[in-house]
Amino acid sequence: MPRGSLENQLFRSMLFYFIECVCTCIYRSLNLYRPTFTGYSAPLPWSARMKIALAAAKGLAFLHEADKPVIFRDFKSSNILLDSDYNCKLSDFGLAKDGPEGEQTHVTTRVMGTQGYAAPEYIMTGHLTTMSDVYSFGVVLLELLTGKRSVDNSRPGREQSLVEWARPLLRDPKKLDKLIDARLERQFSNKGAQKVAALAYKCLSHQPKPRPSMGDVVKILDSVQGFEDEFVGPFVYVVPNETDGDKELFTTKDCGVEKHELHRCGWRNDQIASFFGS
Repeated sequence: MPRGSLENQLFRSMLFYFIECVCTCIYRSLNLYRPTFTGYSAPLPWSARMKIALAAAKGLAFLHEADKPVIFRDFKSSNILLDSDYNCKLSDFGLAKDGPEGEQTHVTTRVMGTQGYAAPEYIMTGHLTTMSDVYSFGVVLLELLTGKRSVDNSRPGREQSLVEWARPLLRDPKKLDKLIDARLERQFSNKGAQKVAALAYKCLSHQPKPRPSMGDVVKILDSVQGFEDEFVGPFVYVVPNETDGDKELFTTKDCGVEKHELHRCGWRNDQIASFFGS
């Protein structure tokens, strides 16, 4: 597929984004012309993320609603392939398993899959249902919202697990700003993001029963496709504060220094401290 996997599209440009932010602020603070940074790859726009989420949801719904249900079992961003128009298809069915039939409530298997995506009840018991895929879909939906990997040991403490860090924030629309990928530069539908955050919260329920079916997920995601990207607030670039005697070279007034923005981009506390010279 021309654009590779969703994983590549979401995460490959993150380092370039950090460098672009820093270079832009330095040039602005010194009133210098900023040359084009050719290494920077633009992040996925909000509309493309929602298109991908809907198409992937339809793929899982098709598997779950077949005469003989199929459980994907290893649904993750690297298994979603994209063409040039962000149409997607699911790949790597190596761990797929026939779902329960008749009076069966689940199938029991050896626990397999990818860390950060597997449903908690499957990890603890080996009991596999279509709701296991719904949980994994919720993780990918969270990656689309935040631009963060499901597991990243370079992040501080509790933030290393994306679900553990983000799920408490999903319930509160006022905290949505802490979740949304900073690389979008506030270009997203606020109303659509609230609906998607609420959906992700349901998909990531600790118990399988409260999770929606993939058919219901498709309906909700279909309803947000018409929401256009919109500018919902100013984007803050981040630069360090450095002083030379009484002369301040980079100021919060000129460049909008905000340490929490670096946290949102996935920087560790020690990296931020070094960046600010503290």
